[in-house]
Parts: sequence; C-alpha cells; structure tokens
Amino acid sequence: MLAPTVQPGLTFPSFTRSLMVLLLLGGTHLFEMVQAQTTGNHTVTITVATITAVQVSSGSVSMSITGAGVAAGQDLMTVSDQSTNLLWGINSANRKITVSTSLGSQTFSLRVVAISPTQGIAAPEVTLSTVANDFLLSVGRSSGSCGIGYTGLALASQGTGSDSHSITFTVQSE
Repeated sequence: MLAPTVQPGLTFPSFTRSLMVLLLLGGTHLFEMVQAQTTGNHTVTITVATITAVQVSSGSVSMSITGAGVAAGQDLMTVSDQSTNLLWGINSANRKITVSTSLGSQTFSLRVVAISPTQGIAAPEVTLSTVANDFLLSVGRSSGSCGIGYTGLALASQGTGSDSHSITFTVQSE
C-alpha cells in the first residue's frame, strides 16, 4: 500500500493524522466493521383473502320462439342459446356454483346447463326457479370457464308473451 503524499507546508490536525495511520495499518478491518454496522432487515408478509369471483361474459341474452323450427301438431316449442360464458376464480376448497332466477311466476320455462367446463363437473340441466340449483360441482381452488346453455320452452296452448329473468350464479360450499 502506498503512503499518502503531503505537500510541504500543509499541516493536518492530529485526528486526521491518526485516521491516516489507522487506515494505513489496518484500514480494511475498519471498513469491514463500518460496513457490517450499516445492514438492516425487515419482514414482508403476504396475506391472501378468500376469493370468489364470478363473471358472465354477456350482459343479456334474448331468445325468441318463432315459426321456424316449430313442428305442426306439437304443443311444445323450444329455443336454445349458447352464446354466453361463465368465468370464475375461486381459491377455497369444496366449492360449487349454483344458479337461480329472480322471476318467481314464470309463464314459460327456462332451462340451463353448463357446457364444457374447464374445471369442475357440470350438473344435469335444471329448470330455473328462485331456489338455487346446482350448476357446477367441484370447482374449489380453480379458475375456469364454461359455456352457458339456455333452453326456453313454451306450449302453443300458453299463447304469446315474454318472461324476463335475472339469472344469478353463486359460489357456495359443497
């Protein structure tokens, strides 16, 4: 290690001279000591809350029973729609998704079934009512999607009209 050079006529206070001698003799140890005293640490905690996100891909579905596809001599008329998807994200075990309608007094029947779920098991097709019915089973701790298959049923003897449903999909414990 090279000794510091001092220009003639310059004087250093005794503290500065002592520091220079200390640095020359064992400065690396002092540097390590100072460096070791400047470290710190802290704890980071990540907390994950229960998540049950459910979303329908379309705001509304409109189905009309017209003369097309209606068989003469048959009372039952149907119309189907599979244009909507259900998406979900759930991080709790043992969950299912149920479905219900807000329309208590229906003139015409509306059935629903999950189509090709990416997770879980589709329940059998159900006729919607205000009571929650199973739609998808065993969907806990997953994110996925499925098609929603609606079938509207009307009898020719019921005449004309329309029913407007507000459909609710709910995540529940199995």
